[in-house]
Amino acid sequence: MNYLLLFSPTGGTAAAAEALCSAWDGPWETIDLTDRSAGFRRSFAPEDLVLAAVPSFGGRVPALAGARLAQMEGNGASAVLLCVYGNRAFEDTLVELEDLLTSAGFRCRAAAAAVAQHSVVPQIAAGRPDGADRAQLQDFGRRICSALSGAAEATPSLPGNRPYKERGGGGMVPQAGEACVRCGACARRCPAGAIDSAGPSQTDEDKCISCMRCVALCPRHARQLPAPKLAAVTQMLSQTAAGRRENELFL
Repeated sequence: MNYLLLFSPTGGTAAAAEALCSAWDGPWETIDLTDRSAGFRRSFAPEDLVLAAVPSFGGRVPALAGARLAQMEGNGASAVLLCVYGNRAFEDTLVELEDLLTSAGFRCRAAAAAVAQHSVVPQIAAGRPDGADRAQLQDFGRRICSALSGAAEATPSLPGNRPYKERGGGGMVPQAGEACVRCGACARRCPAGAIDSAGPSQTDEDKCISCMRCVALCPRHARQLPAPKLAAVTQMLSQTAAGRRENELFL
């Protein structure tokens, strides 16, 4: 059986993951790591193939995604790792994801890093993964399939550091503006349960993981980062995320 372990608050990671595994045979079951109502104590079999796909949050695996992956039992299942980042850098994301899955009992067989539209500043890498990205990721998927079907089993050498870089990026908490009609869509789908369902204009800053799902899904575009914070992040990324970065495959 094939499984997709997916943490994709704004859709970019899902788009890259779907392209990567589009050429793989067999049915797929998606386990949505953003669904806080789901059970994450899952057990896999040695013959299973798992694609674990997460975004890079400041060069790290999102802590919430890591905690949910840690509840799973790999039992020797083969794992392909995918991290998706907004054209700046993925830094220690892949090595941290490798460590999480290895500790959970998976065999990490291949990995990829892919670029998607930045979740905070969407004009960075706008429209990615684009057609060229999807074609390249599909080719990666075929090459991974070929490697997995071979007799030799190797663990890819991944870029990154141990110990990992310190987590950062705190304080980016979207706020509801006057256009909010209290429909509750943001509260229902917040991965961290940070938005009050009875008063959706209220956000628990300690719980918020700055994933920007609430901004992306609000039907009235009522949720945004405070203007000074967004301006500062935009200025920083205009310097550090300039130019087109390419997807990478690790076998």
